[in-house]
Amino acid sequence: MNPQVIADCRVQVKRIYEQFDASHDWQHIERVLENARHIGQAEGGDQALIELAVLLHDVSDPKYKKPGEDPEQEILQKLELTDTERSEIRSIIRTVSFKGGTNDEPETLEGRIVRDADRLDAIGAIGIARTFAYGGAKGRKLYDRDEQARTQMTESEYRSGDTSSVTHFYEKLLLLKELMVTESGKQMAEERHRFMLSFLEQLQNETDGKK
Repeated sequence: MNPQVIADCRVQVKRIYEQFDASHDWQHIERVLENARHIGQAEGGDQALIELAVLLHDVSDPKYKKPGEDPEQEILQKLELTDTERSEIRSIIRTVSFKGGTNDEPETLEGRIVRDADRLDAIGAIGIARTFAYGGAKGRKLYDRDEQARTQMTESEYRSGDTSSVTHFYEKLLLLKELMVTESGKQMAEERHRFMLSFLEQLQNETDGKK
């Protein structure tokens, strides 16, 4: 694949991500790219397809795209790619999002790498920061002790829920360690998962007035 294709894609998607809140901005993409490179070094895969899928995976996120628009489709059509490459990139992107735990499983190594790379950025210290950044952008509560985490959700229910930021940990973030699908992703998730548990314990202590 011509390296210029990736360069062209970067320019187009960066303009879009710079309009999103801090939870899904360009820095998020840069971190996921770095995660994907790290996993790819150990696992293999077509690095060009992986990079393009990472660059495009959130441009048409339902949380941000405007009605009637599909930036992912528009950008893919403009890039000098074969129909097979476009299809492979779309297939990778389709399996990235959590969707309340109802998403399809990735069928290729590239899909597994991109999904793990994205989910790693949803946990650990950066995952905590992103959760509260998104919650703040949406005007959500920090926590609600009376709120019950949902364990069974359709994609629609997951996306339409207005739960507090801390409840989101129990509905998604704390589940991700066990959902990693590459060996490298599993290893990287361990420390990040432990950090979230430590954070939640400290938060509980502080909000209960114990410390």
